[in-house]
Amino acid sequence: MLKIKDQYFNLGNFITLTLLLLFFGCASIQSPQGGPKDTKPPKILSMVPKNQTRNFKAKKIIIEFDEYFNIKDEYKEFSISPDQETAPILKKRQKRLEVELQDSLEKNTTYTLNFGKSIADVNEGNVVKNLSYVFSTGPEIDSLYISGRVINSLTAELEKDVTVFILPVERDTLFGKKRPSIYTTTDSAGNYRLSNLRKGSYKLYALKENSGGGDKIYQQLNDEIGFVKEPLVIDKNLENQNIKIFKELASDFRVLERKLNPDGSILITVNQQLKNPKVTVMDPPTLDATKYLHFNKTNDTAKVWLTDLSFDSVKLAIQDKGKVLQTVSLTRGKKDTYTRELTISDNTSNGKLNPYQRYTLSFPFPITAADQSKIILLEDSVKRTNFQLVKDSTDFLKYYIIYPWKVKKPYDIKFLAGTFSAIFNTKNKDASKRFNLETTDSYGTLALKIEIPDTTKTYIVDFIDEKKNSIKSTVIAKNSTINFANYPAGKYFIRVVYDDNKNGIWDTGDVKSGTQPEKIWYSTTEMSLRANWEREEKISIPLTAPEIQETSIFQQKNEDQNKNERSGLSNPPNNTRKN
Repeated sequence: MLKIKDQYFNLGNFITLTLLLLFFGCASIQSPQGGPKDTKPPKILSMVPKNQTRNFKAKKIIIEFDEYFNIKDEYKEFSISPDQETAPILKKRQKRLEVELQDSLEKNTTYTLNFGKSIADVNEGNVVKNLSYVFSTGPEIDSLYISGRVINSLTAELEKDVTVFILPVERDTLFGKKRPSIYTTTDSAGNYRLSNLRKGSYKLYALKENSGGGDKIYQQLNDEIGFVKEPLVIDKNLENQNIKIFKELASDFRVLERKLNPDGSILITVNQQLKNPKVTVMDPPTLDATKYLHFNKTNDTAKVWLTDLSFDSVKLAIQDKGKVLQTVSLTRGKKDTYTRELTISDNTSNGKLNPYQRYTLSFPFPITAADQSKIILLEDSVKRTNFQLVKDSTDFLKYYIIYPWKVKKPYDIKFLAGTFSAIFNTKNKDASKRFNLETTDSYGTLALKIEIPDTTKTYIVDFIDEKKNSIKSTVIAKNSTINFANYPAGKYFIRVVYDDNKNGIWDTGDVKSGTQPEKIWYSTTEMSLRANWEREEKISIPLTAPEIQETSIFQQKNEDQNKNERSGLSNPPNNTRKN
């Protein structure tokens, strides 16, 4: 017979077991939460033989790290100097890197193994930068070095992760054809140092590779380059060998891209900024008279619209200043179809219209007709009809709406379907725009008095924003006052180009001719514009631009302004409120 005590014991066990099952069944299984992200590259624990070994006779070098690593882009990143007929072999053995020398070594010679960015940790890909191993087959190691900084010619900013290399003068013909064996990369402050160099004459270069690069071979189309014109004779340590990099303009004209777009337009992109460009339809010649042609602001990209797309192939001639530079041909399939949508864009920003600009409409296709009666303009919900729709006199992609816009009045504009018609009878769908007129109190004016150091020379004064985009450029050859009127309140700066050839533009350098870019000077005075204020400033352009000019003023001035505001100096000097 079951005792009451046993009943309670069994019932208690059952309840306990049930609760445990529910607890573990409902608990979610989560992966352990990791700590901070690993940002440190592998650390070298030992090198055998030791780095800087003299009278080197080994056939294998072993470098041990404190963590597992990968070898990346070995054939692009790793090099040995002097070059060898058979390159060393890199092998990964757990946390050890083994370098097996395959070729014989010259006597009394210093060798440098440069690993570039080839060694990185497994998990985060943190790179061991500028890893090198040096040894000598004789009793001495070459100990000369070159150091300096790399600067961007246009922005004056110090450049990081730029490859700096030297080529012996007798091997300078390999520039742009073969990667260098003696190189390093700049640090975050733009500094570089090439060490363990032997006596000799060298050419010094700096290379900033862009998309598709990484092989340390200069490609004019994408890369930026810098160089020291005269060969450097290295018989002692050389410091302050600074290099300015630039984007070299193409010397030979070439079409980079040509294609028939899905909407039926033709896109042509070239590698030069043309002066007076033109595109002519050579075949079928009857299409030339009715074509539409539009170049971008820099005249290196063109769009061509042909009113008849029944051709099998078309031949176009690209011209500049009346001279044919190149002809291109495109073909189309007889069953090809095209998709077009006539959208409407305007020049408002964040729902605000600049009071010093006309209300501008832009389109992706040439407009052939417009029906003003299909535009509904509401001012504060009240319909207005006393506006004008005006076609741009030179740009078939633009229209203007002229109206006495008022501050503090919301505007709604409705474009009914078919308001605008484009080629191929393409029409817009219903569209709406809503905006307010920005008050003029949101804009400021700068009167800048400029003193030039040499009246026989020409200078280009650029009014630039915080991102160093040019807002307005003025060419001067004498002491002048330039008015930068009615610009949005914000931080601005002055950049001056020493226009040596007096052509009114900044000229970059040319490697082949040894020409350096025209020099640039940044004023250290921040030209901030305050809302509804007029500011007067004076600058004196120095006789020559400094070789290195730190542009930390872009940040320093922000700190200064914040400090002034905290101390109660709310108004900068030389400012007067507009009446």
